[in-house]
Amino acid sequence: MSPMPTTTTRALTALLAGLVFGLGLIAAGMTQPLKVQAFLDLGSTWDPSLALVMGAAVAVGLVAFAWARQRGKTWDGAPIDWPSATQIDGPLVLGGLLFGIGWGIAGFCPGPAIVALGSGWDDAAIFVAAMLVGMAAHDRLKR
Repeated sequence: MSPMPTTTTRALTALLAGLVFGLGLIAAGMTQPLKVQAFLDLGSTWDPSLALVMGAAVAVGLVAFAWARQRGKTWDGAPIDWPSATQIDGPLVLGGLLFGIGWGIAGFCPGPAIVALGSGWDDAAIFVAAMLVGMAAHDRLKR
């Protein structure tokens, strides 16, 4: 049995993963709301390029998750705590609908919005602030 990873190891792993993720979002154009909205607009100016980005992400994810399941631990040696929920229920559907509406209106989803915020985009700051308010409201209503 391998020892538990140190806080420093976990922080460096998170930093590396975040940098790769952020650079990938920027390179793919997912931090550009107009590009995202053009992908979501099937009626006129449809831009299919983000479908390729999503397809590539899913392909990489399938391989990575299969490998992680087989391995049973993270790169830094921590055990993997797999989610147990598998049911599609009302809250999941409602959350997906709200997510999609917000994504379509703003052209941001949470990850790219945070990357854009780090790049100094004013619109991203407004989106992230509204997202945090929505998360806090959800938590308050859930209690």
